[in-house]
Amino acid sequence: MFPDFILLASASPRRHEILDQLGIAHGVLRVPPPEGEDEPRLPGEAAADYVRRTARDKARQALAWLAGGGRPDPVPEAWPRDWMRAPILCADTTVILDGDVLGKPADADDAAAMLRRLSGRTHHVHTAVVLAADGRLLEACQISQVGFQELSDADIRQYCASGEPFGKAGSYAIQGRAAAFITHLSGSHSGVMGLPAHETAQLLRSLAIRR
Repeated sequence: MFPDFILLASASPRRHEILDQLGIAHGVLRVPPPEGEDEPRLPGEAAADYVRRTARDKARQALAWLAGGGRPDPVPEAWPRDWMRAPILCADTTVILDGDVLGKPADADDAAAMLRRLSGRTHHVHTAVVLAADGRLLEACQISQVGFQELSDADIRQYCASGEPFGKAGSYAIQGRAAAFITHLSGSHSGVMGLPAHETAQLLRSLAIRR
């Protein structure tokens, strides 16, 4: 059993679609990002720890924004009257290769450099999920292995020209044209997209049990 209604604190259309696929009633909460560098990695922080901390930070930012009077403008009529009491779901997805975090590319050159690193190799995708409810944070993390074929310079140029790498961790979207690059996947397809369906459902069910 899932909660009657949750808030998804993410602008990702993929995460919204995965919740729709699972039949989880939700509203999208667009929390203004903090000023400065986008999701900075702390000095000496392990890549695997980074993604978990970032997901927790997003949940805390959403809670603080609501506590400070932040609201959607306007609040959708379909939301329940007590929507501010709904659990808040946050997630962060990170591509990790050789212990390095491959984040969102700054430009086409940056995207091409990441894709050259991924070419012909297997990397890991960590997606951390955090559910803020009843004054506590519930967490899960899903790790997938993704293998890429060898990419030619032409492959990389054409893919960057499509615009798809931008705004994507690791400079690719498995649900888009980059699906043609994937030689194998061990783990969760939805996790690589940005929200692991199984782990998310388990968190929401555990919340219902705890209540």
